[in-house]
Amino acid sequence: MSEKRMLLVAAAALVDIDGRVLICQRPEGKALAGLWEFPGGKVEPGESPEACIIRELEEELGIRVAQACLAPFVFASHAYEDFHLLMPLYLCRKWEGQVTAREHAGLAWVKPNRLDDYPMPPADAPLVAWLRDLL
Repeated sequence: MSEKRMLLVAAAALVDIDGRVLICQRPEGKALAGLWEFPGGKVEPGESPEACIIRELEEELGIRVAQACLAPFVFASHAYEDFHLLMPLYLCRKWEGQVTAREHAGLAWVKPNRLDDYPMPPADAPLVAWLRDLL
């Protein structure tokens, strides 16, 4: 059995005052283009998952999040063809600034029971049940 490289990605489920979760549509030209995902990205060498989310949310959405506002929630572990993805998902209910699509094709605020209506990458899809059941 060949060894796959491990990819650590951190993601956030931003939850608004109405209990809706933000999902982002992957842009054309990227792998899995057109699918919907939770915002976040690859953890850089020497970076914590929390620092990664704070950086990614500012880069991708133009918002500022304090580390104290990130609550560890659940994680995904998924074997893709070329690598194995490990992705902690944090809940975040408080941020500063206006959510803006800087790098995504689209954004949607979705009630947890409607997340199944949006096609997601294989690693993200199992997280939907957790959000639906616990939010």
